[in-house]
Amino acid sequence: MSGAELAFRLFGAFRSLVDDLHDELARRGHPAVRPAHGFALQAIGARGATATELGVRLGVSKQAAGKTVDGLAALGYVERTADPTDARRKIVVVTPAGREVLRLSVEIFERLRAERERDVGVTRMREMEAALRGLDSAGAPRVDASAWLSS
Repeated sequence: MSGAELAFRLFGAFRSLVDDLHDELARRGHPAVRPAHGFALQAIGARGATATELGVRLGVSKQAAGKTVDGLAALGYVERTADPTDARRKIVVVTPAGREVLRLSVEIFERLRAERERDVGVTRMREMEAALRGLDSAGAPRVDASAWLSS
C-alpha cells in the first residue's frame, strides 16, 4: 500500500465511522447535526467557552467560531450566557439538547466500534488501535479537524 493509499484508507475508515454515527443520530432525533457540530460541542466543553476561545480550540477565526455558534444555537444545542466575571463577554455553553447529542455520540460510537471489532476480530482491532496510537505524532486526538479539513 502506498503512503497516499494509507492516508485515503484511514480517511475512508474515519468517514465511514462518522457517517454511520450521523445516520444514527438522525434516526434518534438529531437530523441536523453535522460533523463540524460535534467538533464544536467537544471544543466548547463542560465549562463553556467564549467565541475567541472556541476559535482557538478549533483553529478557526473568531468570526467562523461565531457562525458555528449561531448555527448550534439555532438548533438548540448551545446558548450564549453572560460571563459572571465580565458582563461584556458572552460564554457559550452546551444546552441539555447538546449534552444529549454528546451522550448519544459516545453510546453510538461504542456500538459502532464493537461492530467493527466483530468484523475484524478482537486481536486485530487491538493491534490496529495500538498501531494508530503509535502513528499519531500529536500523541492525543485533536478537535481542530474541522478547521484542518476546511482550509
